[in-house]
Amino acid sequence: MNQLAGQRVSGAPPDAAAAVSGVSRDGTAAPGTTPGTTSSTTATPATWHARLDLCIERRGAASVLARRRHSGPLRVQKALYPEGGDLAHLILIHPPAGIAAGDQLDIDVRLAAGSAALVTTPGAAKWYRANGRGARQSVRLALEAGAALEWLPQETILFDGADARIDLAVDCAHGARFLGWETIVFGRRAAGEVFARGRLRQKLELRHAGRLVWRERTHVAGGDALFNSPVGWDGASVAGVLWAFGSAIDDAAMQALRAIEAPGVRIGATRLTDELLVVRALSDSSERLRAAFVAAWSLLRPIVLARAAQSPRIWAT
Repeated sequence: MNQLAGQRVSGAPPDAAAAVSGVSRDGTAAPGTTPGTTSSTTATPATWHARLDLCIERRGAASVLARRRHSGPLRVQKALYPEGGDLAHLILIHPPAGIAAGDQLDIDVRLAAGSAALVTTPGAAKWYRANGRGARQSVRLALEAGAALEWLPQETILFDGADARIDLAVDCAHGARFLGWETIVFGRRAAGEVFARGRLRQKLELRHAGRLVWRERTHVAGGDALFNSPVGWDGASVAGVLWAFGSAIDDAAMQALRAIEAPGVRIGATRLTDELLVVRALSDSSERLRAAFVAAWSLLRPIVLARAAQSPRIWAT
């Protein structure tokens, strides 16, 4: 776990492109082609450079999606309000369904003063094998004074051979509150696949009024000894981290977090400052780890955001 401990501091549719190149988005031969051959002048699969820029504002008693700009295949169709108008639920959609070699995704979300939003995804993010080119996703979340954000994407699955760079930067102004998680699945164990080749470079940062309060970096290659080491992943193929920032977490809440029953999941919670809590988990099952994180989120949400836990409907589909 020490490897994951971090550092605290005071276009065309993808199938059409595949038909041209003879290579699918996941790096395998496209339907109707022979592996290693092409049907035109290039053998390079199409890549996406996609950007999404969102702004949520408080207007009266409502949190509204005031700005929604995109280029490439990243979308938020509309804001949903299953918990009332003061909290906007946003479902971030990536139509290609996977991130292939050379893809670049940039996501910026800004919450204006006093607004509130929950951002999630409809399914896991799949990172296909690199074929010699890395892929990148950069997420920047900015919360103005009194804003509240829940960043709750479903898991990230790294196929064997993926070369992924994943950055998440959160900047909370005074009085802002944040609940978020990130989960990485190394290889597709159900298909008998392990993460034997490839690379993950991940950077997670949390700032308070511009001051860095938490930074975590992971740089690991496929097949690294850390995957089986007790100071790394200790044989687990799924790793997750959850943060809560902006409200004091008392001893009773810490005890409740540590008492979460999560069969097949090793979970631990650390209170780093009065306002910053980090929960970590390891497992061989993304479903079990997600259930453990949902249990932790359910405990923390009333404390950090003064809201009862109500899971987004998309999680049940």
